[in-house]
Amino acid sequence: MKIISTAAMRELDRKTIADFEVPGETLMDRAGFGVARFVDYLFHTKDFYSRSVRLVAGRGNNGGDIFAAARYLRQMEYDVDILLAGSLADVRGDALTHLSKLKAKHIHVDELPTPKDWEEEIALTQHARTVDAPVIVDGVLGTGLQGPARGPASGAIRFINAQAGLSLVVAVDVPSGLDSDTGRTEGDTVMADYTLTMGLPKQGLVEPCAANYVGRLEVIHIGIPDDLIDKVESDMELITPFDLHPLFPRRLQTSHKGTFGHLLIVGGAVGFPGAIALAARAALRSGVGLVTVVVPRSIVPIVAGLAPEAMVHGAAETDIGSLASDAWSAWHEKLGDFTAVAAGPGMTRHPETAKLVEQILRECRLPLVLDADALSVYEGRINALAERAGPLVITPHPGEMAHLLGRTVDEVQSSRFEVAKEAAQRARAVAVLKGAGTLVAEAGQPLAINMTGNSGMATGGMGDVLTGLLGGLLAQKMKPFGAARAAVFLHGRAGDMAADDKSEPGITAGDVINELPYAFQAISPR
Repeated sequence: MKIISTAAMRELDRKTIADFEVPGETLMDRAGFGVARFVDYLFHTKDFYSRSVRLVAGRGNNGGDIFAAARYLRQMEYDVDILLAGSLADVRGDALTHLSKLKAKHIHVDELPTPKDWEEEIALTQHARTVDAPVIVDGVLGTGLQGPARGPASGAIRFINAQAGLSLVVAVDVPSGLDSDTGRTEGDTVMADYTLTMGLPKQGLVEPCAANYVGRLEVIHIGIPDDLIDKVESDMELITPFDLHPLFPRRLQTSHKGTFGHLLIVGGAVGFPGAIALAARAALRSGVGLVTVVVPRSIVPIVAGLAPEAMVHGAAETDIGSLASDAWSAWHEKLGDFTAVAAGPGMTRHPETAKLVEQILRECRLPLVLDADALSVYEGRINALAERAGPLVITPHPGEMAHLLGRTVDEVQSSRFEVAKEAAQRARAVAVLKGAGTLVAEAGQPLAINMTGNSGMATGGMGDVLTGLLGGLLAQKMKPFGAARAAVFLHGRAGDMAADDKSEPGITAGDVINELPYAFQAISPR
């Protein structure tokens, strides 16, 4: 799905209204319905204690979305409490139309036109030490923001943030106070748990600096014609289930394990059997037919016990229990039995093991994933990755990317988009830059941005899960750019499902693996 500027989105709205004769009131109604339906989804998936929703509106178009959403939520038999940051007399245009519809349904809107009104409302809430609405919807300011929030809008934002942790915060189109083009903030800004953006995602919502404000990003379709969207130019795309559907053909009933490929995973060391085992377990959940794991002889029983469905083989090891360089020769001769290779989890940085990695890169003609310790072999010489035999995907986190490029982590994080593109170009590979808003880059392709995943995934083993999942998709003969996009989306979606089932703090890499089959439901044809 294309990521566009705020101006481009406004032009799409204008052309939809003018050229396709869709009234602005109708677009606003669709936005409101989408918001209401998402809130209803939250109530059906969370163990909430009431059916109350608090909605905070501004005087502009975002307020109109709120009024429409409130009307639909009332129809769904929710109790709605609507607060307006301003005066009802100041509401104009399509927003006024939807305000009138609320009045016709005898749904009350409370006016809070001054900052003092909001200070009093915050004080009342803090005094009560509880919030009677488990969901609060932010529709105070939209994409037309110029400079910091002021007046009652600023007070409304502080009111919403004061309830964070007690209520889930859902932002409409853009968190109020956030610049929708740059992702920057100048003053009070809503910190949302979810952002429901309309039509197409705006660039500011996927900027790294916006991550703490946007939360989980969802797109509400409001009926912008495909003909108009097709004509919009964009060099960035949000990874969505719709984009990934074509990558997963129907699995025929007559299929067998040989139909879906055979992945070879190389890694592990004494003291680090868990990393390679997690990669193997994730690969087994990818839909691949067979998984073979090559590890140092000393840890074969441990890895085999942790991943019983995989075929685990021992190979020559170094004095510290990592794979020796001569371990590769026997497996190089057997590459015809496999359809993809993954290397790196738990390997260590032993010089002998580094030689093995270089042999794999030089001699493997199959699609190859390099991660973790395998990437450390190429610190400061990313161009060497281009001298290889077959297709390559690299999956560095910011620290590993910094080492590959000879930069600092701060330099990588401050220019993530440019860094991902540079790495892909210099390595002549698909580059996956992990982190909040994981990026997938390949020369000649739009930069793909993934917005699934959550802070609970900031724990050991998550990268190993991604490596195994990605390797499994490559082994099913998915092209590298598509496999990388699908893997990061599924990985994050499984993490979100694990967090929803438990909570963000406390989920483990194993929890994510267990959720992978359910994550696939979002993109599989069946």
